[in-house]
Amino acid sequence: MRNEPYETLANGDYELEERQALRRVAGLSTELEDITEVEYRQLRLERVVLVGVWTTGTIMDAENSLQELKLLAETAGSVVLEGLIQRRQRPDTATYIGSGKAAELRDIVIANGADTVICDGELTPGQLRQLEEVVKVKVIDRTALILDIFAQHAKSREGKAQVELAQLSYLLPRLRGWGGNLSRQVGGRAAGGVGIGGRGPGETKIELDRRRIRERMAKLRRQIGGMSVARETKRSWRHAREVPSVAIAGYTNAGKSSLLNRLTGAGVLVEDALFATLDPTVRQARTPDGRRFTLTDTVGFVRHLPHQLVEAFRSTLEEVGDSDLILHVVDGSHPDPESQIAAVREVMGDIEGARRIREIIVVNKADAADPVVLARLQMRERHSVVVSARTGAGIDELIEVIQQELPRLDHEVHVLVPYDRGDLIARAHQEGEVLSVDHTGDGTVLRARVPAVLNAELERVAKPVETV
Repeated sequence: MRNEPYETLANGDYELEERQALRRVAGLSTELEDITEVEYRQLRLERVVLVGVWTTGTIMDAENSLQELKLLAETAGSVVLEGLIQRRQRPDTATYIGSGKAAELRDIVIANGADTVICDGELTPGQLRQLEEVVKVKVIDRTALILDIFAQHAKSREGKAQVELAQLSYLLPRLRGWGGNLSRQVGGRAAGGVGIGGRGPGETKIELDRRRIRERMAKLRRQIGGMSVARETKRSWRHAREVPSVAIAGYTNAGKSSLLNRLTGAGVLVEDALFATLDPTVRQARTPDGRRFTLTDTVGFVRHLPHQLVEAFRSTLEEVGDSDLILHVVDGSHPDPESQIAAVREVMGDIEGARRIREIIVVNKADAADPVVLARLQMRERHSVVVSARTGAGIDELIEVIQQELPRLDHEVHVLVPYDRGDLIARAHQEGEVLSVDHTGDGTVLRARVPAVLNAELERVAKPVETV
């Protein structure tokens, strides 16, 4: 097990530096309020007003949800001017918040000089259109906001294809036409007497766009299916050698990448932002007794994760369902960590095979958490470990728990291996769990637990100790 100092893990620092490279020079702005540092994606930050509808739960739950929406908006590259919550039994079918509140929202938008309204929920195409007609600025919902963040942070070819597929799935039912000039094909007297020369151009522009989107989505699905073959090949290789797989799952910004860096020295990007890393990272590690296993850092979850993303990232999320152990990372410093646990388990319930896998709750950020909250979580989740990926506290205990929970190798051997087959001894150290090694005049006496493939090779080459 590698336990390198956390400060020396600089492999992701370059990407973080690149992400934050665009800055303003202090003192040159002529605006009344000087902005010295901005999000790297755009110089002019969007000015947004947040709107939420509180239907169930407590006011604290509603405020936490709006606070999370604020963090999402800032991650996407905007400055939040105002946040509003309306108490309703259900969202209004026409304008999400009702016509009267929509008029009040328009006045707030004008007073604050906002150019975007973000709603804390997924709006129907009709709600988006009618609310925009009232407030006279761009309106987006929570789903579009999360998709935008994913589009900004996707780096790999597969990640970009998955995000594009999710965006197109979201966009398809929300395409809008542009008036009567987009005439449909008509014909003869049956079409109201238009007659010859009055036929339209055939498909309307919106129909052409829909057809192109469907064709693009079909192509992306084929590409993602082809890319998943490589991942399946690697998984089958690990299964053949019985290398256990440990998946790191959890809420976004809970510290999954930091924990992976601490356990393996992976050096992946670490940033205090939502959905900072999207592409899964797989690294090898070893237990204290020398057994090899893999750690997979998966994409973060969030409340009301768009179903388009779950569908598009299904091939990536299969890493969770195909693992032998799940490290469910929880942000111990969050105001409501229990709701994060529930949200993650809800998403994992949609992943085939995830419910049957053993789960360890890893309460991270212990150095910044309230001790009362940590005690409450440990009482609620009996199978839990409290750690701090930043300081390294509790990491040794977590490694011990991982070692205990990994599935045991079924084949225990006690054989005499000839000295000219030292490669088998090396493989036993790499792929299995060596219990004892004794060098004799005839060869090496090996006692170990090994995978099935290596066991078959040892049965063919080595001699059982009892017959020597």
